Amino acid sequence: MAEPAACAEIVVRRESGIMEISIRRPERRNALTHPMYAAMTEALAAADAEPAVRVVLLTGVDDCFTAGNDMLEFLQNPPSGNDSPVMRFLDQILNQKKPIVAAVNGPAVGIGTTMLLHCDLVYCGRSARLQMPFVSLGLCPEAGASYLLPQIMGHPRAAQLLLLAETFTGEQAVEYGLANGVFDDGEYLQHAREAAARLAAMPPASVRMTKAFLREAQRETVAKQMRAEGDAFLARLGAPEAREAMMAFMEKRKPDFSRFE
Repeated sequence: MAEPAACAEIVVRRESGIMEISIRRPERRNALTHPMYAAMTEALAAADAEPAVRVVLLTGVDDCFTAGNDMLEFLQNPPSGNDSPVMRFLDQILNQKKPIVAAVNGPAVGIGTTMLLHCDLVYCGRSARLQMPFVSLGLCPEAGASYLLPQIMGHPRAAQLLLLAETFTGEQAVEYGLANGVFDDGEYLQHAREAAARLAAMPPASVRMTKAFLREAQRETVAKQMRAEGDAFLARLGAPEAREAMMAFMEKRKPDFSRFE
């Protein structure tokens, strides 16, 4: 049954123990704004607090998961501290007690990829295109990606994806250990919902405990790295390199980094 969300672009539905959180801003390729981050954080916190909710399912629209942060908003109103909506969202997803299943298709850019590092099961459509273009935007990794990616896929591949900002497919996400399966575009969401339903039918305390054990050994290290990345990311937002990269993106031109050292 649908219910109002904190903002129109985040739709929250509860059914049979599953809270489905859908990003719905297709006219901007699901680019995330401060109110959208706040709404997702509120929904995730509610999922952990409500006994009837056993599992969270994160989705986008059929042809887009999320293009990442809304560049115009980041230029006009950049996050300014650890209490900003994006940082609160990252803290919530890191510490989420109940399992998160993600259904990903189309663009999954920046945080659209790094948030998957904190999901427990990830299912991709064949049109999924994942990318972490932080360096090309004059920024640095976030969400603990600089620690978690080498742990998951090894340093050479993590460096390739982060330093060169390369786009990779759903099939490659499975190969790299970032996703559980890739399916035809009309089937990936069904598989994600089936996995969420299976989790919702499991003994809930056992599920939460197992998730905690899977994450606990590296939680402190990931949290420390996330804080360091977050501080650097916020500082980089005001750096000349980042301003040039973002302005070039908005103006649809190639950025010029030749004057920077």
